Amino acid sequence: MGALSAFDREDREMAKIAVLGTLDSKGSEHAYVAEQIRELGHIPVLIDTGTLAAPTVIPDIGREAALSAAGLDPAVVLSQRDRGTAVSAMAKAASVFLPRLCAEHGLAGVISLGGSSGTAIASAGMRALPIGFPRLIVSTMAGGNTGSYVGTQDITIMPAVVDVAGLNRISRVVLSRAAGAICGMVSVKPAVAGERPVIVASMFGNTTGCINAAVPLLERAGYEVLVFHANGTGGRTMESLIESGLVSGVLDVTTTELADELAGGVLSAGPERGFAAPRCGVPAIVTPGCLDMVNFGSPETIPGKYAGRRFYVHNPQVTLMRTTCVECEQLGQMLAERINVSSGPVTVLLPLRGISVISAAGGPFHDAEADAILFSALCNGLRAGVRVRELDTEINSPEFAAACAEELLLNMRAAGVSA
Repeated sequence: MGALSAFDREDREMAKIAVLGTLDSKGSEHAYVAEQIRELGHIPVLIDTGTLAAPTVIPDIGREAALSAAGLDPAVVLSQRDRGTAVSAMAKAASVFLPRLCAEHGLAGVISLGGSSGTAIASAGMRALPIGFPRLIVSTMAGGNTGSYVGTQDITIMPAVVDVAGLNRISRVVLSRAAGAICGMVSVKPAVAGERPVIVASMFGNTTGCINAAVPLLERAGYEVLVFHANGTGGRTMESLIESGLVSGVLDVTTTELADELAGGVLSAGPERGFAAPRCGVPAIVTPGCLDMVNFGSPETIPGKYAGRRFYVHNPQVTLMRTTCVECEQLGQMLAERINVSSGPVTVLLPLRGISVISAAGGPFHDAEADAILFSALCNGLRAGVRVRELDTEINSPEFAAACAEELLLNMRAAGVSA
């Protein structure tokens, strides 16, 4: 792959860091970061992902080699004269070639600089790397919604402040700090992974009490519990971890993201939320936690079609909308559809006195009729053989939390999983 002699150096104190970017338009900036990395005692490896003009600096790994590593024909990709088409092709290729280059050359981290196109290419490759791998993008897009770039990965995005268009008194400071940041990341030894089997759990502010009480019970049984905030990104991340095969059990107490998916709230985790554990056969418990609410931003951001609905201001940035009887029936059906796919042991637990803090008796979202319709639609939609356990308590009670832990441990033992 045109590897430099630097690749052959064996210095335990040095790390090889990929400096990846469009070297046709931002070559001098990436070269500056590479030099900063070199001065900090590590080995930069320049990788070109440009698609139009020739690179303005000499890369260590050219775009042709990178594309070939992804099994693509460079002549075909680079012949695209439409910028959007070429960038899309390179982004798709990056998700294949970057993990391969990291493995082949022992790269310990990746840094990239760019605007929307450069960030799209780099982030596509970075998302394909494992959680914990040091990744940093200096981007002009950092001030907006970065969800499409980060996905479910731990990618660090640093604001470029000024455009990545030459070296000046601002960009030199930002880029030198970025170089220091990636060097710091690769210099820190990662924590040793635990040997305990992993359980994942979903939590919201309105189900915190349940999770806080259930987690210690599972930990005492010998498991490591990873809790995910059910805010859309958290749900997608949890689902991806389940699909990775690293999860032994699922405590899906907070399925609220389905309500946002149904009603157009801002915290949807997408239509696939809730399918990972059933499809993978992972032992699970499922509850309709927080299906009483749909999340929106501040009150003025709520769609006009919802005028007259019941709302609760959770904080200045979050306004909750109570789900109706009709929506609850649909949500029960949606939840049953996901549970019915299960090939592993699964139990549904129903807290009859409230599915969130604010839906319990006396709370602003208390609606016994809507909850009853939700429970009925869920139970009527379940296939035969799915265990349902009803508890005459609210979701955050110690009794309900203990039941969740107990049922999950039973299901895991039934599946042959032990701590």
